[in-house]
Amino acid sequence: MIILERCMLPILLLALLVTQVSGCSVFMAAKQPVKKDISLFSIGVPRTVLIAEYGAPIISEYKDNKKIEIFKFVQGYSTGAKVSRAFFHGAASVVTLGLWELVGIPTEITFSGDEMAYLVKYDENDLVDEVIAIKTE
Repeated sequence: MIILERCMLPILLLALLVTQVSGCSVFMAAKQPVKKDISLFSIGVPRTVLIAEYGAPIISEYKDNKKIEIFKFVQGYSTGAKVSRAFFHGAASVVTLGLWELVGIPTEITFSGDEMAYLVKYDENDLVDEVIAIKTE
């Protein structure tokens, strides 16, 4: 009876640890950045549309009487991809009693989106005149 009690303590601690760790990769997959519409980097698109999609530019200046801005962002994943990944991580964690988290968490850290940057030049009406991809997928 005493031997059985001694064996139960590590099992209970392991079960507690698994319930605490389980779900981290699920949460990380669900919180990945959203996919941005890079087709907006086209000639004739208003500056306000770019700011609405990508946020404020990291650099905004005038050169040769033209406004030039650089947009930098993380290209994320579609909602379907994020839900699928989260579901997979959840199922794998349950099936492996939480051991999947040893693989799932580093996987989600690695696949956290791609940094992208675009230089945009505008005409006098704040419409995109030229786009140069600085850093893409």
